[in-house]
Amino acid sequence: MNAAVLVAAGRGTRMGPNVDKIFLELAGSPVVAHTWRRFDACPEIHEIVVVVRSGMESAFEELARLAGVKKPFRFTIGGKERQDSVWNGLQAVSSGVEIVAIQDAARPCTSLRVIVAALAAARRTGAAVAAQAITDTIKESGDGRMVDRTMDRSKLWAVQTPQVFRLEIIRRALEEVRLRGLVVTDDTAACEVIGQPVELVSSPEPNPKVTRPEDIPFIEWLLKNGC
Repeated sequence: MNAAVLVAAGRGTRMGPNVDKIFLELAGSPVVAHTWRRFDACPEIHEIVVVVRSGMESAFEELARLAGVKKPFRFTIGGKERQDSVWNGLQAVSSGVEIVAIQDAARPCTSLRVIVAALAAARRTGAAVAAQAITDTIKESGDGRMVDRTMDRSKLWAVQTPQVFRLEIIRRALEEVRLRGLVVTDDTAACEVIGQPVELVSSPEPNPKVTRPEDIPFIEWLLKNGC
């Protein structure tokens, strides 16, 4: 059995004060509703855990009703850091789950093809991540002002979500991160801590995340045009 964990507990401070980015209405629905429907529509996902802020459960219950989701779902409360929210989500999945897909709720354009490919890759390798090869020239700067060096872009990938794992592997990886007192910015970084290989799954279609105000027009255009 496969589960999805939608991480919807963050506040998204880069969007500006008093803005809850996952509830921004784009193309007729809140951002998180678009994301939720993607995984609800995937035949290889059997249940969904939504990680929310404390006190938001009723708002998400209403969202589920309006979005018309059909698959079993439950809520759990987020933690201080993203990795804590993911940990809580992993503890809430059913006992029969083997593969879990972790998805940022603010990434509403993820294609069914990428979800299915990432699930298959995780079953093969134990861990997989949707990603796009870097095409821009990337510079490294130590002080944020002057260029130190040019990176070899042929080896660089921008990782996205879903990030998909065998459940026992991601639990073990995050447990090690917690024991060491580390903070990781994504779930595959936890796998690196324990030496777990992570398979890259090419994401050819746009799969952006709502992070800043300037992201909104492009993502709305994608949603309106059937991304």
